[in-house]
Amino acid sequence: MTDSNTSEPRKLGIIMHGVTGRMGLNQHLIRSILAIRADGGVVLSDGSRVMPDPILVGRNAAKIARLAAEHGIERHTDDLDAALANPGDTVFFDAGTTQMRLGLLEKAIAAGKHVYCEKPIADDMQAALRVARLAQASGIKHGVVQDKLFLPGLRKLQRLIDSGFFGRILSVRGEFGYWVFEGDNLPAQRPSWNYRQAQGGGIILDMLCHWRYVLDNLFGEVRAVSCMGATHIPERWDENGKPYKADADDAAYATFELEGGVIAHINSSWTVRVRRDDLVTFQVDGTEGSAVAGLTDCWTQHRANTPKPVWSPDVPQTIDFYETWSKVPDNETYANGFRVQWEQFIRHVVEDAPWRYGLMEGVKGVQLAELGLASWRERRWLDVPEIGA
Repeated sequence: MTDSNTSEPRKLGIIMHGVTGRMGLNQHLIRSILAIRADGGVVLSDGSRVMPDPILVGRNAAKIARLAAEHGIERHTDDLDAALANPGDTVFFDAGTTQMRLGLLEKAIAAGKHVYCEKPIADDMQAALRVARLAQASGIKHGVVQDKLFLPGLRKLQRLIDSGFFGRILSVRGEFGYWVFEGDNLPAQRPSWNYRQAQGGGIILDMLCHWRYVLDNLFGEVRAVSCMGATHIPERWDENGKPYKADADDAAYATFELEGGVIAHINSSWTVRVRRDDLVTFQVDGTEGSAVAGLTDCWTQHRANTPKPVWSPDVPQTIDFYETWSKVPDNETYANGFRVQWEQFIRHVVEDAPWRYGLMEGVKGVQLAELGLASWRERRWLDVPEIGA
């Protein structure tokens, strides 16, 4: 008999589209697929291994060939149709632009591929719902990236919730963002399409998709939303140094009503300068304690350790409020969140392991973004209806 722990890993052919972009390259290719390959593949429940075998697909043949060579990847092409026609590649992944994603997913599903993708899965809810239902009817495995659930800071926060640390959760306050340079005197940290409506840009469509799965999974399903957006900086400079009209929203101020009466408010902005613990922080306040989680770390303050400040504007504050919080220890090792979810999806494809993040979860994110935009436009609260399967 062959020892499953020492036998050659089986190959899983993965068509990877959109990996020339920052997120696709760094998080999905380098820190996920290539890192998994370097460690000998994904371990299955029986001890055997699966080795991801990527083929890189892009419209610029020279660029995709150069990228493949830099990372020791043998297979690459600018012919998506040929890649989809290859029966040896059974998974399609997309991290390209939002506007292209719907058509790519539909084409991959029609070719019988399992699909996994970044979010948003489409730029409007009906289109997102159509592709999710198509995937379900086709019987293929499907998933959407929900990366923030796997951040060390939020995993520590989840542990606190599971332990009952907060008592009854009252509210959640989120602060996300940083200053994205306009591109005139310093290059922008984000691509110019993010700030163009016609190209699917806008922080509401981008970030409310994230906040939907964070709120739903950690604190309670979103029941209603009130959102105001803004385009604070109307002119930016593109990758070639040319000025353009930035007409997509670059900031969003959203309040959410969650099941159980929890109130959440999250500010999302590419026009804010950071003075907080991290680029994103979530403060959770409960009857028994509070916590603040960032990307990596989490701090707590129990009811018994809560200071008793007194409002007195005439004298300097004597309490160092940062010093009154305790840091949650790193009691376990946290792998890269994108990689963790990739490993889960690969196990789901190969051995039908449990999987919670199908395309219908992506539909929920697009729904909330669409309602957020409508709330801003109509200047009112909107309920978030349940989505039928």
